[in-house]
Amino acid sequence: MFLGTPSAKAQCAMCRAALESEGNAVKAEAVNDGIVYLMAIPYILVGGVGYYIYRMKAKK
Repeated sequence: MFLGTPSAKAQCAMCRAALESEGNAVKAEAVNDGIVYLMAIPYILVGGVGYYIYRMKAKK
């Protein structure tokens, strides 16, 4: 798990440098949207599994 962190940090620095340059409002918005999607998917999956377990328990 920790073997990939140096390259991940390098990629974050590259993204930051690309987004800080002038005139990249569209690219910055796309990166922010991607972050929101990546953040939301696990919550949706956990909520779906929790709802499924709740429904199974409610039937008994």
